[in-house]
Amino acid sequence: MWKWKSEDGPLSLREREGVPFLVFDNLEETHLVRHGFSTRLGGVSEGDLSSLNLSFTRGDEPERVRENFRRIGAAIGFDCSSLVLSDQTHTTNVRRVTEADRGKGFTREQDYTDVDGMITDVPGLTLATFYADCVPLFFVDPVHRAIGLSHSGWKGTVHRMGAVTLQRMREEFGTEPGDVIVAIDPSICQDCYEVSEDVASQFRQEFGRDADTRMLYQKENRKYQLNLWRANEKVLLTAGIRKEHLAVTNLCTCCNPQYLFSHRASGGRRGNLGAFLQLL
Repeated sequence: MWKWKSEDGPLSLREREGVPFLVFDNLEETHLVRHGFSTRLGGVSEGDLSSLNLSFTRGDEPERVRENFRRIGAAIGFDCSSLVLSDQTHTTNVRRVTEADRGKGFTREQDYTDVDGMITDVPGLTLATFYADCVPLFFVDPVHRAIGLSHSGWKGTVHRMGAVTLQRMREEFGTEPGDVIVAIDPSICQDCYEVSEDVASQFRQEFGRDADTRMLYQKENRKYQLNLWRANEKVLLTAGIRKEHLAVTNLCTCCNPQYLFSHRASGGRRGNLGAFLQLL
């Protein structure tokens, strides 16, 4: 059984052609995008990577990974030739993706590195980023018809990846944060995410009084529990996102290791989930 953090949430579980995936209601309601977040179910990979692993770098057979991409593409509704893959290294680098990037990382070699976020205003390109506890951030600007998809682990969060992505969308497309529809996707919850003093101190320094117990609290063992959902929500609201335009996940990757890949739950023996966003 899936373990949800609350009964009422912004996510819906779909399944098509035997492949389940998750969607956000607020993104679907724009009628401007095709999107989805994969589970670990419905693929062909084996062992610790079973079964819908979407990483070419974790020891899987490349053709199995390609078949997994084809399966999740068929389920969500995109063709793999439209993919543009990130090159995630926990930066806040955001790349503007154009038609010239179509297929990079899947059908063509990437000619970029250190890209944790992507933005585009080109219909038909499918942005793809990858996860196993870190936070996916989806952005849809319905006014300028532009989208963004960013990976925000603790490093990206403390350096305000959400705000950086919005600023890049403003620079490239004229995006106003108040217009943008945003979703914080499934990732590790506060109950599961223990961090040490070096990480906690960076959040206290960056967020100040906002780093309250809902974001960060210390336990008797001197370690801390960090709420990346709360931190990213603060980043986005401070950057100008309207609260009614923001959907925050109620699903934890670490609480659901039988359905979702989790680095913490597996001790690092895992595949990758994928987040996909395409402008129609």
